[in-house]
Amino acid sequence: MEPLVITATPNICWLHPEVQYPTTPEETVREARRCEAAGTAVLHFHADDWITTLRLLREETSLILQCGMSSLPIDRRMDIFEQGGDMISIILSHHDEAFSQVDYHVLHPREELEEYARLSAQYGVRLEHEIWHTGSIWNLKYLISKGLLKPPHITTLFFDWPGGSWSPATVEEYHYRRSFLPMGCAVTVSIMGEHQKDILAAAILLGDHVRVGTEDYPYNHAGELAPTHELVAQTVRMANALGRPVATPAQARALLGIAEPARSGH
Repeated sequence: MEPLVITATPNICWLHPEVQYPTTPEETVREARRCEAAGTAVLHFHADDWITTLRLLREETSLILQCGMSSLPIDRRMDIFEQGGDMISIILSHHDEAFSQVDYHVLHPREELEEYARLSAQYGVRLEHEIWHTGSIWNLKYLISKGLLKPPHITTLFFDWPGGSWSPATVEEYHYRRSFLPMGCAVTVSIMGEHQKDILAAAILLGDHVRVGTEDYPYNHAGELAPTHELVAQTVRMANALGRPVATPAQARALLGIAEPARSGH
């Protein structure tokens, strides 16, 4: 079985925004280094200053850098393409999220998705496709049919994120949605809730990949608040118990088809 790619999300906890998380480029780098030491291969992060944060992460880590905040319009995310982030997150349907202090209602039409695909080809920044329901999969297949995407298709399945795009955090829902994905997908799961470990275990056993951190669910399996690097370490222990090796950043790059960055200080 392929080694497990762990994505870490040391970002704002949308349901419990009082939970502490890194808020500056320097704090993001410090937590990223802890996550890498714990077993992370991919860092999903947010930034107000993408240029500085990307540069510092390149200098101080070997992590694959996945740039989030897919609710933002393309013109506010061009720094990611121009500065050569490894990946950029895009949602394949629409944002309909109901968090504790903010709601998001953002339409992402297929014309926008096509533009993302063209920018990906132009700048060499891979797309991470957020899949919230089977309609998202229809859009993924649409982009593939148009010849705009090449495998592996990097996908993340979302469960129990509240709002109009909600889906239940059950192993049955995971298997159901997984069954509709086209060939050539590298699949990660993201769960916002206490049933997280059920789907994490199922994904580890099936050969898929996992995402954990304060943005997804900031509690460990004992129900205690924990920083992202400790949640990563807990996931590594789970993978070890289930007999699945954990990928290094270099192994993850090979699995996901992501080249080494042109400039790296690490």
